[in-house]
Amino acid sequence: MASFKSTKIPIYPKLGEKVTPDTLYWKNYKAPVQIKEFGAVTSIDFSSLAPHNYAVTASTRIHIYGPFSTEPVKTFTRFKDTAYSGKFRSDGQLLVAGCEDSMVRLFDVSGKVALRVFKGHTKGVHVTDFTSDCYHILTGSDDYTCRLWDIPNSTELTSYKEHTDYIRCGITSKLNRDIFITGSYDHTLRVFDARVEKSVMTMDHSQPVESVLLYPSEGLLVSAGGRYVKVWDLLKGGQPLVSLKNHHKTVTCLSLSSNGQRLLSASLDRHVKIYNTTNYKVVHNFDYAASILSLALAPDDESIVVGMTNGVLSIKHRKSPEEKREMAGKQRMQPVYRIFVKGRNYVPKKDDFLVSKPVKSHLAKYDKQLKKFNISKALDTQLRQISCTILIPEITVAVMKELDRRGTLKNALAGRDEQNLSQLLNFLIGNVVDPRFTPVLVTATEMILDIYQAVVGQSSVVDRQLVRLQELVEREVDYQQDLLEVLGMLDTLFAASLPRKEVPCPGSSRPNGLAEGSLGAPGPQLKAA
Repeated sequence: MASFKSTKIPIYPKLGEKVTPDTLYWKNYKAPVQIKEFGAVTSIDFSSLAPHNYAVTASTRIHIYGPFSTEPVKTFTRFKDTAYSGKFRSDGQLLVAGCEDSMVRLFDVSGKVALRVFKGHTKGVHVTDFTSDCYHILTGSDDYTCRLWDIPNSTELTSYKEHTDYIRCGITSKLNRDIFITGSYDHTLRVFDARVEKSVMTMDHSQPVESVLLYPSEGLLVSAGGRYVKVWDLLKGGQPLVSLKNHHKTVTCLSLSSNGQRLLSASLDRHVKIYNTTNYKVVHNFDYAASILSLALAPDDESIVVGMTNGVLSIKHRKSPEEKREMAGKQRMQPVYRIFVKGRNYVPKKDDFLVSKPVKSHLAKYDKQLKKFNISKALDTQLRQISCTILIPEITVAVMKELDRRGTLKNALAGRDEQNLSQLLNFLIGNVVDPRFTPVLVTATEMILDIYQAVVGQSSVVDRQLVRLQELVEREVDYQQDLLEVLGMLDTLFAASLPRKEVPCPGSSRPNGLAEGSLGAPGPQLKAA
């Protein structure tokens, strides 16, 4: 009696994600280093001066970390309440921060005591920044005002109260000391000029604004609020260019890569999205363990630092060339295939005594049922393994193909209750339009419709799935028809672009095969009897 042959699972081409230059670039970071802070990390700012330390604002403290340190190299604790928005000056010598107690404090990075304390706001100050001339400070508060302060004289220069809700983000121009932009929970972005008494430009984000960012050229402005990231053209009076909606929760912070060609957005949905600034398509994605409140990139993208609501600071450092070579060396040192097959192709010599070892074959669960001719149970056994059905649909399709080859697929599909039929329809909905499985699953779909057409309308669950399957198939048919039309157009274009060649006929000097003088000559005429 012949032994049972197990079901052959065909190997299909993998449909994995494309490996793009962005994938290689953004995956070239080490495992993250995590530091626990005293509270939610609300702000991260890198110093533009080497070695590019960064200030982390969390709870009532501001910690300054070195590029590779896990312990703070400097700590500022002179805050009576929650601190906000610790920012370095462009020369890296001073640091400014707001506080919930409505005061703004200016620190010398090499000292401990505040050099200046600016009083004037009546509520918490969430926005601070230095102007490009390094002598003025911009602040924004929950009292709806934004103010400019003079550092040498510790005096207020000007105050604007045009927003009607909390001001939670702002940025100063690096090209013009008088220009700055603020974003508020009143859904608006306002551009101010310190030489004018009121704002010079207003844009409506339609959501509470959480973060703003200027491109290096300062012709484009990016705002984040709600689930939206929007890009505005300042040179055209604040005209909206792009509106992106790739996050599932509120977008909290923005950052730009060192070359300005990649935009990063972080959200409460625990994701960091990276966009190409040419077409604003998502080119990469980072996942984190908790909701993200702050994000910063080191110069030359050497580090990605993320602050989360649970007080964890996550730092990813870029791999050095030496570490890359070391990793490549470790991969080469792994055992190669020939080690595992060594000796398997050994041919015994004439005088050798060969002792053969019986090889025990292990059948899969569905093959055991097929061996017993339990065709319905064979299909059910595979469909009940949800992980295999979703992750490896090739096995389920192979079982259906084997049943169809035996001529028993229709019997295996018949006689099912609502739950089993719903499970089968879910599998078809998920895979019937996959070109790898379509030939087998279309046959199964037709059989199911023939078997169960008499009971349509008795189960609302099955009816919804059948309608969804119908819509899916109709949409796929429309796609195929559109593709055929495009294919016809391309064939016409390719045919028209090919050079035309004249092929001479033998025995004739003309390319069309007519003898010279025969063109236009009258044909033979019949003579009257």
